[in-house]
Amino acid sequence: MTLDSVLKIVKNIVDISLVWLIIYYILKNIRNNVKLTLLFKGVLIVIVLKFVSDLIGLTTIGLLLEYVVMWGPLALIIIFQPEIRNVLEQLGRTQLLGRHKVLTVDERERLVYEIVQSVDYLRKARIGALIVIERDTSLSNYIEKAKKIYADLSSDLLISIFFPNNPLHDGAVIIQGDRISCAGAVFPTSSSSKINKKFGTRHRAALGIVEESDAISVVVSEETGRISIAVKGDLFYNLSLDDVRMMLIDELRPKQEDEMLDELDEEEIYEENR
Repeated sequence: MTLDSVLKIVKNIVDISLVWLIIYYILKNIRNNVKLTLLFKGVLIVIVLKFVSDLIGLTTIGLLLEYVVMWGPLALIIIFQPEIRNVLEQLGRTQLLGRHKVLTVDERERLVYEIVQSVDYLRKARIGALIVIERDTSLSNYIEKAKKIYADLSSDLLISIFFPNNPLHDGAVIIQGDRISCAGAVFPTSSSSKINKKFGTRHRAALGIVEESDAISVVVSEETGRISIAVKGDLFYNLSLDDVRMMLIDELRPKQEDEMLDELDEEEIYEENR
């Protein structure tokens, strides 16, 4: 085998690896964005229908779908330009090695404890709040437009931020790692039909940010004092403090730890069935 052939093989491997890496990060960001997930499913349905129509000879529907396939990409770029731009921005902001700081067990427990303590006070006092926890997808675009804080997380600080008449009361707090990065952050509101019409801007903003990222949103209703968590495009309403604690602990657990727990569960099931 000559040097040229070896270099050619290496180039092909690098080329294929880069293509798969790009596809992986695109699909990962599409999965974290509910709107683009629905768009992706819609495109797949159109392609399948076109294939079926050509296969069984449906002339009229095949012709219509041909126009859709021909002009669809241009229409999608125009209609979904904000979502596509967000995905490209997230690709640029997402860190290849994941979260900027992987919290230890003690740090995660303290983070959850401080949030739960503050949420407990806020719900009893009927003070509205929106707390967003950054995970792998960077929220730096929203942090840049908000009031920078960069302080150690504490329940007292969270409570003071959301206290009535505070200028930052109406915005959201963003937590990175175990620190409060900013307050007064403004997020896009969700237009999902799944969200109840009685929910206001705070709940819609909580759902809106988790539709385009993998963040976790904790909401306290100013009217009812009820607590909600928005994660992975879904809103879980009227949660107890124990529910909030367990959901946060579960969602903040590193992926490697999740895999280890799954393996342990499988081993336990295997041992029980022996």
